[in-house]
Amino acid sequence: MNQVPAIETRDLTIRFGGTVAVDGVNLKVETHRLKSIIGPNGAGKTTLFNLISGQYKPTSGQVFLNGSDVTRLDAASRTTLGIGRSFQLTNIFPSLSVLENVRLALQSKSGVGMVFWRHWRSYTELEDQAYTLLTHVMLEERWSHTASTLTHGEQRKLEIVILLGLDPQVLLLDEPTAGMSIEEVPSILEIIQEIKAARNRTILLVEHKFDMIMTVSDTIAVLKEGRLICDDTPEAVSMNAEVQAAYLGGGVKHD
Repeated sequence: MNQVPAIETRDLTIRFGGTVAVDGVNLKVETHRLKSIIGPNGAGKTTLFNLISGQYKPTSGQVFLNGSDVTRLDAASRTTLGIGRSFQLTNIFPSLSVLENVRLALQSKSGVGMVFWRHWRSYTELEDQAYTLLTHVMLEERWSHTASTLTHGEQRKLEIVILLGLDPQVLLLDEPTAGMSIEEVPSILEIIQEIKAARNRTILLVEHKFDMIMTVSDTIAVLKEGRLICDDTPEAVSMNAEVQAAYLGGGVKHD
């Protein structure tokens, strides 16, 4: 019996005026696997993410989470059901400490919520959990620092930890290395590989660094002008003539 995909789209389409940004995409993301989405600029990668996470409503088509139709649900409802999404621009609370950023995610997941009169020391268990999560990305020594003082690479790490604090079944990572220096990229790659190796979360990744995509992906989906033109193993995708013509300029380009 075939396993139900963690994420599935059926004929997913969105139009902005006369422009078709995502055009009839049928995509399956198998449970506890890592699928990357690549394509030239303007191919519809982030728009597809917005449709899956609920930021956008499709013109037509459907989105399924673990076999259940979530097309009509908003982004907050999909988050509650287990979809966690990062953005190209860092999405953190810059004026709060590193630990507080993660603790708030844990509070949200646990249903504790914000109680403004309650002192932070009464959240001891959540603080401990937050600190443990920070150790996974080597930010534990920065726990008391204001998030705005972190380097860009550290802020991207923090964003991933915040997502993990929400304990999502599905992680949507939109260009997690965007804006990073070459020296900072390996640390994010290592984090993604560790999450993948645990095999308890499904990961959908948009990334421009082709070498990184080839290293971490189980499968790769390729978009061109909003259409899905290939969905296969990294090896098969790199050899696909249509992919090479559309995305790689006729040959595999490595960063």
